[in-house]
Order: sequence, then C-alpha cells, then structure tokens
Amino acid sequence: MIYEGRCWVFGANIPTDALVKSRYVFEGMDVIARHVLEDQNPSFPVEVRPGDVVVAGNHFGQSSGRAIATKALAATGIGCVVADSFARTFYRNCFEVGLPPLELTGATGLVADGDRVRVDLTTGTLSNLTTGRSASGAPADPFLLDMLRAGGLIKLAAARPELFLETS
Repeated sequence: MIYEGRCWVFGANIPTDALVKSRYVFEGMDVIARHVLEDQNPSFPVEVRPGDVVVAGNHFGQSSGRAIATKALAATGIGCVVADSFARTFYRNCFEVGLPPLELTGATGLVADGDRVRVDLTTGTLSNLTTGRSASGAPADPFLLDMLRAGGLIKLAAARPELFLETS
C-alpha cells in the first residue's frame, strides 16, 4: 500500500474540532471538505489535490472521537495521513473509514510543505522524494491493513463476514 503525493505539514496537538468545526458538522460532506484545517492553513482546503499527503506532529486528531473528522479529511482526497503520533480514537477511526494512517516518530522533521513524498504502509516508511531523506517505523497490524484494502470496516465486514461472526 503505497501513496505518493505533495506534502502538507501541520503542527502538533491538532484537535478534531480544527479538522471539522462544529458549525459544519451537519452540512454535507462537500461543504465540510471545503473547510477542513482552514484555520491551520487557509490554502489547504482550496489547494489540496487527490493523492496529497498530510504530515502532522504529535497527538494529531485529539479531543472528541467524532468519526466525521476522519471522514472529512478523507473527503479532501488526500492519499494518507502521517503523524508523529495520533490520538488513539482518531487513529482507529482512520482505518474504519478507509483513510490510511502512518504513525512515525519524527515525520514532521523529514518534510516541508510542498515536498513530494511516498508513504509505504506495509513497511511503515515515509520517503521524501524531494530531499532523498526517509525513515521507517512499525507498519500497521495486518488486520488493519486488510481493513484499508477493503475500503474501511463496513466494506470489510460485507466482503468477509466470517471475520465478524461469533464462533462458540
């Protein structure tokens, strides 16, 4: 699972309320996506393109566990999100909605806005194609990678119900 695109860098401790402001929560996803992370970088919701990669600091997605934050980030068309660390609920929500995440300590130190990057989730590697620098961490659990390949939890359950049936 390899993703390649232009990099957007964000800082540490970005809460879900910064991803999706509460005033947009009941709007359609097309409206919500036009406002994702706009207070952190007003250019992001306007200039983000399919396949771009978000790289953020520690504890990305903190605060509430609203899955709409991960859905909204995915609706911008980004290929994946890399962070030095994620809030646990946000991290799990990424897999459940089919948004590929990679947790990699020091990721923000490898990149700058606009760099071309490649992310390999199966090896846990972030490569900066602009500078030639790279780093690797632990790849995600194989079950979670299967969930991403399926397009999220609901699609995985539909395709492989035997994984979710109780056997006693």
